[in-house]
Amino acid sequence: MTDTWLIVGLGNPGTEYSNNRHNVGQMVLDELARRVGGSFKVHKARAHVLEGRLGIGGPRVVLAKPMSYMNVSGGPVSALSKFYDIDPEHVVAVHDEIDIPFNTVKLKIGGGEGGHNGLRDISKALATKDYLRVRVGVGRPPGRMDTADFVLKDFATTEKKDLPFLLDDAADAVETVVREGLAAAQQKYHTAVQ
Repeated sequence: MTDTWLIVGLGNPGTEYSNNRHNVGQMVLDELARRVGGSFKVHKARAHVLEGRLGIGGPRVVLAKPMSYMNVSGGPVSALSKFYDIDPEHVVAVHDEIDIPFNTVKLKIGGGEGGHNGLRDISKALATKDYLRVRVGVGRPPGRMDTADFVLKDFATTEKKDLPFLLDDAADAVETVVREGLAAAQQKYHTAVQ
């Protein structure tokens, strides 16, 4: 296996979804792509892919945005991990998390999917839950709003002013976990005042 990292931003394809809470993972990948330099290209694994390094001499990464809908992200993730010969321990899924307040980033490896169908499909396709997750908090739906309706809506006007900072923090968290490891990233992001 290689020392390359597969960083996957979860979301749904199409412009109608591009600013939804559910697509925050892909928004983070856009920020990482800006840092790496270059543009995404279509890969045969049904994903937009950008290969590069995180900083000069930094770790080699494959940034990927599956072209499938969120709930069937596993196929492209599995195909890319096989194509690039990347172990699940070097796969990082960046995704929306309703159980974390907006403007908060948390990290973990393995564990449950918390009802997140995209993660469930990745776990099934990789035949393990032991891959890293960068969980980007989007908050809970207000009142009795259906969770699916909430995550498929754009961020609220009040959230949009802080969204660039959240995306930057999440991209920093990805860089930290890849460069320094999960424990260092958790120490930094789980104890930070949000």
